[in-house]
Order: sequence, then C-alpha cells, then structure tokens
Amino acid sequence: MALGPRLDLRQTQSLVMTPQLQQAIRLLAASNLEIETFITEALESNPLLDAESFGRDEAAEAVADAAPREELAADRLIAEGRGEGEQPLDLDPAALDRDFDTGDADWRQGDQGDWGQGDWGAAQSGSGMHGDMPGIEAHGGGDTSLAQHLHQQIGVAAPDPASEFLARHLIGLLDEAGYLAFDLAAIAGDLGVTIAEVEQALVLVQSLDPSGVGARGLAECLAIQAREADRYDPCMARLIDNLDLLARGEFARLKRMCGVDDEDFAGMLAELRGYDPKPGLAFGGSAAQAVVPDILVSRGSDGSWQIALNEASLPSLVVNRSYLAQVRGGRLDRETQSWLREKLADANWLIRALDQRARTILRTASEIVRRQDGFFRRGVSELRPLTLREVAEAIDMHESTVSRVTSNKYLACERGTFELKYFFTSGVGKIGGSGDGEGASSQAVKARIRALTDAEDPKAILSDDTLVEILRTEGFDLARRTVAKYREAMGIGSSVQRRRAKKLREAAG
Repeated sequence: MALGPRLDLRQTQSLVMTPQLQQAIRLLAASNLEIETFITEALESNPLLDAESFGRDEAAEAVADAAPREELAADRLIAEGRGEGEQPLDLDPAALDRDFDTGDADWRQGDQGDWGQGDWGAAQSGSGMHGDMPGIEAHGGGDTSLAQHLHQQIGVAAPDPASEFLARHLIGLLDEAGYLAFDLAAIAGDLGVTIAEVEQALVLVQSLDPSGVGARGLAECLAIQAREADRYDPCMARLIDNLDLLARGEFARLKRMCGVDDEDFAGMLAELRGYDPKPGLAFGGSAAQAVVPDILVSRGSDGSWQIALNEASLPSLVVNRSYLAQVRGGRLDRETQSWLREKLADANWLIRALDQRARTILRTASEIVRRQDGFFRRGVSELRPLTLREVAEAIDMHESTVSRVTSNKYLACERGTFELKYFFTSGVGKIGGSGDGEGASSQAVKARIRALTDAEDPKAILSDDTLVEILRTEGFDLARRTVAKYREAMGIGSSVQRRRAKKLREAAG
C-alpha cells in the first residue's frame, strides 16, 4: 500500500476557556485590594470606563458606625443570595436555632459553651485576641530581630556573667536563619577560652526560644526541636541522623534502620515536617501588613445579619456615556471605530464580570453566616464543622468556585476580622453527642486548648495526656496525637517550653 499525502476535513467539538473566562476566574479569586489595583489599570487603559466610589474616610466612618447601608431592591437580592423570584435565605434567629438544634443542650448552653466570653476570654481580649485567633504581634516579626529576642532571654537563663558573655557573643554570630556557621575552636581561640566553655555557652543558646536556634546544621536543628517536643527517641534520632537517605527517598532502608512499620514511619515523617528548619526567619522580617476586610457583617435592628461588600476598596465602574457620545459625534475612520467598539465591549464585560463577582461573594458569605450563626452570636465555641462542598451545594455552585471565592478574602464582624477559610473546619468526635455524625469544630477544640494552656499554673503545667483527659471530661473524643497537632498548629509550645517561658516571665516580672 503506497503512502501519500491526503487532505481531510473533520468537525469536532471542544470546550475552550476564552481569555475573558480566564480573566473572570482570576477576578473571582482576587481580594478587594487586588481588584482595586486591576480597576486602576483598567481605568488608565480604557477611556470609556469611569469610577464611582465614595471616599475612604467616609467609608471608614460608615464601618465604625456599623449602620446598615441603604440598599436598592437588587442589592438586597444579592445580599440575600438569591435572584428575582427566589425565596430569601432564612436568617431568622428562631429558624436558625431550629436548623442548628443538635439535641445536645449542654453543648449549646452549658457552662462550657460560652468560651468566647468567660474569664479566659476577657484575659485574651487584653492582648487583642479572639478565642484562638493570634494577636497582632503574631502576624509578623515587627521591629524585633532574632538577636534582640535572644538577648532578652539570656540575662535570666545564664548561670553566671562569664556564660552570659559567651552566649551573647554566640548570638551575635548567628545568621538570619538562626544557625551558627563558625567553628567552635576558632571562637574559643579568639576569646581566649576553652572549647568546653564555648560548647556550654552554645547549649545555653540552644535552650532559648525559638526552638532550634543556635544549631550548626539542619540535623542538629531538628534534633533540638524533637527534644523540646519530647519526641527524640532512638527511632527519631536515627531518622534525623540520616536525612541524606530521606532526601533520596530511600524510605524502605530508613524503616529498617529505625525498626518501625509503615504507620509509625509516616507519623515520624509528619512530625519531622512540622519542625521549623529555619527558626530564625520568624524574626526581623517586614512589618505586618494591615488586613482590609472584603465583606462587612453587622447586626440589624431585628437581630438579622446585614452583609455587604467593603465599598471603600471596591469602586463601582460605569461606562462614560458623555465621552462616548462626544467621540461618536465626530467623523471617525474605520480603524478608530473598531478601536472604540473594542473598548466599549471591554468596559461592558468588566462591569458585568465585577457584578457577577460581587453576587457570588455575597451569596457565599450569606450561606457561611447562616450556617455559622452560632459563632457570630456566641463565639468560637459555637463554630460548626463546615466544608466547601456543603456551601457549594447550598448555593448551587461548583466546589472550585466556592474555593476561589473564599481565598484571600476577609470578613469583618463585631467579633473581629477573619479569613473566610477560617469558617471551614473539620469535625471532631464528641462523647455522648446527638449521633448526627457532625461533632464539634476543630477550631472550637483549639480555642479550648488555648484557654487551658493560658490558664494553667506555672507550677502545674498541663501535659498533652492531661489535656486529653480534661477534654474527654468535657465531651471531646480526641487522641493525644491530635491534641499535640492542634497545639503545635496554634504555636503553643510543649509542656517543657511553656514551663520555661512562664518561669522566665515570672523572673522578669
């Protein structure tokens, strides 16, 4: 059979993402500040676009007064998460109580239910915290460098002036990641002391916060953190001593060397990944940036929730009709007419895309507020387990759309400013619950763990096992590993670290 060229005509169908659709997806995932930058660039490049927005000072006063803004009928439909002819979302408090009734009165109204307003909550409010939310100083290094942070601790920790002098000298030699890259023998020779004295001073530096500082390599840094977490057993020691095998992926060889099975090895790897390989980078960074909320939630006079976009950072776009009429009034060549049609189409598309983005965000926020009504009214102890799929099914959208809507966006309410992702938490089993399979939110459990560790006696620090026992008496079915994971995720140190930190505070105070 001879081979030869041939021309075929075929008809196929395919789904193609147009540039406009790709741009709309990017706009949906962007925050209000990113949208503001995008709109500014669009206004500069398209003369047919015009912005209508009120000043930032006026917007700030409106937010501070927490007064509901005047809304048109269409705005109310958007805020309620529905279109014309649809039924509004039921945000009535009584209806919400019926929807959220789990049959467990103790969970909703018991003594342990109001963790957001108890004595521990009052103590937290003094440091700018809402339950398990970190204080403003935790969002960045601020003006405190790693060296300053270590120097503040060394005066109390040093046993004598000579050790303090050597330790302060070593602190000055640390790099920005917290590592010591100098040879101890050379340091001892420069200072005219013995190597043993320098090693003793290094041990003192390595005992300071953050854990892992003063290490001479990655393995030593991880080993210090494992000792602080009381996880440095012989198996973990062998794993840390053979990081080169771990980097090459020789897991089978490592499991034989450590003498563990697959489950234990996976747990060791997860523990190792939780350590900070560069503890010094948490200090001396750039100042924390202020968070501008994208969504404003306020309580109405009837007890319902008023939900609106933050218009202070989101100007409204319109087509500049007067300029369009002036341009069309003149004699235009074909190229200018084509350019004008293109700019008009771009302006109309951008206005529609931003309007659709606003509707989608408000529908999603309304559903989140409806499902987390207990949190907004009573605090973090009432935060319910929630997934992206549940919200997507409720508002008839795809799960990926809800994921984009909740990325990089913040909600401001009377309890503070929260990222939308904060309201999506996994469920934790409850002892003697209603049996609906929902349990309690992991954020509520984290808040309770923080409350217990903050209120503990410096002379009776609570271990993870003790925390498990206390939480089980309060109805939470948790394993020790889960408690340790939650504690570490919130930046709460181990019992050894907390005991040392509280002793230092007592000595300094």
